[in-house]
Amino acid sequence: MTFVFVSGNLALDFAGTLKWRRSEPEELLTTPADLGRWAVEAGVTSQAPAVGDADLRRLRTLRESVYRLVIHGMNGLPWPDGDLRAVNWEAAGAPPGVRLTAAGLVRTGDSGALAAAVARSGAELLGELSELRVKECALVECTRLFIDRSRGGNRQWCGMEECGNRVKVANYRSRKSATAAARAPAP
Repeated sequence: MTFVFVSGNLALDFAGTLKWRRSEPEELLTTPADLGRWAVEAGVTSQAPAVGDADLRRLRTLRESVYRLVIHGMNGLPWPDGDLRAVNWEAAGAPPGVRLTAAGLVRTGDSGALAAAVARSGAELLGELSELRVKECALVECTRLFIDRSRGGNRQWCGMEECGNRVKVANYRSRKSATAAARAPAP
């Protein structure tokens, strides 16, 4: 399993670890080891933090709180109090530590530091939500959120590799089928 980082924000990328929310949800964080691997791939820590089952549940809860807050904010709805409290609680924790070594920057932290990094990223995003173009992927099945930083503000898909290509291939096949049907001799 590969994680993707196409959202333009750590908290949104973390929210994207639950795919296809409206149809057949696909959980990318199925084990504590997955969470540790995500932390490294996201650049939050240099080595996977020790994570247990309770940590995994805690961070999944945080993920869903961030997702709901962003969706509510995008739709002009009030933020759910419980989700707001959860994000603020986690954001108050100690962030990952950084240490400069001869080999480069080393980021350290436990599951609490990971939660703090995600929650702070989410809080900062939500604090600027009215100034950002946060969108949901245009592929109907996809529920990934992203910041549209395109010059014209016309980005439609979370990423071309998965969703954009699916839409383009479907459109191509539809056009090709329509062309073939138009060229077919009348019975």
